Amino acid sequence: MPKPLSLSFDPIARADETWTQRWGAVPSMAAITSIMRAHQILLAEVDAVVKPYELTFARYEALVLLTFSKAGELPMSKIGERLMVHPTSVTNTVDRLVRSGLVAKRPNPNDGRGTLASITDKGRRVCEAATRDLMAMDFGLGAYDADECAEIFAMLRPLRIAAGDFEGG
Repeated sequence: MPKPLSLSFDPIARADETWTQRWGAVPSMAAITSIMRAHQILLAEVDAVVKPYELTFARYEALVLLTFSKAGELPMSKIGERLMVHPTSVTNTVDRLVRSGLVAKRPNPNDGRGTLASITDKGRRVCEAATRDLMAMDFGLGAYDADECAEIFAMLRPLRIAAGDFEGG
């Protein structure tokens, strides 16, 4: 958990006021700053929950993705695509999971140059335990109810569509 700042004022609101005085109103500056701060807070909270399992949230996401696959394994390229990360990041993440005994790698029989990553039994157990812990703390979003979480998801969706993550509709 991040240490509370305990400030007597909202520094992002103050920055927004100062920005407006200097350059004019730009609501997107306050919004992006709030989103980035929220990212810091949430990542610190969820990483603290998965740390006892020797995971980061990125490694946890990879484990979950493998549990979602029919056979418990996916090509490395597919993992990167689904997690929306660079191939180097996938390799780093999966290699750390392999060293922890949570994932195994083998050549992809359908692609001579590709590699499959598969979740191990230990990986499934760790994933289930970490998932229980993350769900118990509402993935750090306990300040919001279910409707507000749905609203956050809906509000951020157009940004993801505009980035080309997927085709909107």
